[in-house]
Amino acid sequence: MNSAPAPQCDVIGLVVSDLAASLAFYRRLGIEFPEGSEEQPHVEAALPGGLRLALDPENTVRSFHPAWRPPTGGGRVGLAFRCAGPDHVDAVYEDLVGAGYHGELEPWDAFWGQRYAVVHDPDGNGVDLFAPLAPPADASA
Repeated sequence: MNSAPAPQCDVIGLVVSDLAASLAFYRRLGIEFPEGSEEQPHVEAALPGGLRLALDPENTVRSFHPAWRPPTGGGRVGLAFRCAGPDHVDAVYEDLVGAGYHGELEPWDAFWGQRYAVVHDPDGNGVDLFAPLAPPADASA
């Protein structure tokens, strides 16, 4: 039996085609990457809750994995950003689409009780925007 602790999810990594474009997109969502990140071969930003988001340009990945190729077809991983409320989902979606990013699904009231929308980052990754439709029930009642 192994007494080592279980691995902990620490980093969400994305391989990006255009680092500057990806940085602009994620910065627009409030993620703070260090100044000058556009010129780096690997960048990371701290996320709330202790995770980190890492962006690696394709040429960085090919430097240690020469056979790597971008996937084709639909994505299998998505990032989801919780917004302050249903109106905030609409506002963030409109801001991103207005800035030229592809809006995949306009904001709608999902049957699971959330205001939901999907935009694509510069590499076509789905980025979900969501907020509960109703405030959480008061647990002390």
